Amino acid sequence: MVFTDYKGLTVAELFDLRRIFRGANIEYKVVKNTLAKAASKDTSISVASDLFRGPVGIVIGYVDPVQVAKKVLEYSRKNNKLKVSGGVVEGKLCNAEDIKSIAELPPREVLLSMMAGLLQAPLGKMAGALSATVSTFAYAMGALETKRSS
Repeated sequence: MVFTDYKGLTVAELFDLRRIFRGANIEYKVVKNTLAKAASKDTSISVASDLFRGPVGIVIGYVDPVQVAKKVLEYSRKNNKLKVSGGVVEGKLCNAEDIKSIAELPPREVLLSMMAGLLQAPLGKMAGALSATVSTFAYAMGALETKRSS
């Protein structure tokens, strides 16, 4: 969840922003600060109650927090009226710099495949070492048999 300052965005720009986000399964809502504070009370988002000042738009992503950060920053580069004020990722409060750092991460699928590769590498090396040991033993037995038969 990312919080933005949308001051100065026109209706057409907000419509365009929502259209871009909708394609990525992300929602953009403009809510009253008092309602946002009341709704976030006793939830993981309550850590961000200090960010609910002035005109605040809330960007909600349902799949990947990295994708949310990327889409928000991508649009804010196109339209500098949209400013990132912070966010809540996995229950932790993040400032604007943290959101930028999160946006630089690779997508979730890439991170999972990197992790799978890291887990697979030691097993592959161990299998290669065991195979080399068995192969060396087999070659030694073959050489010993050839030596005895000659």
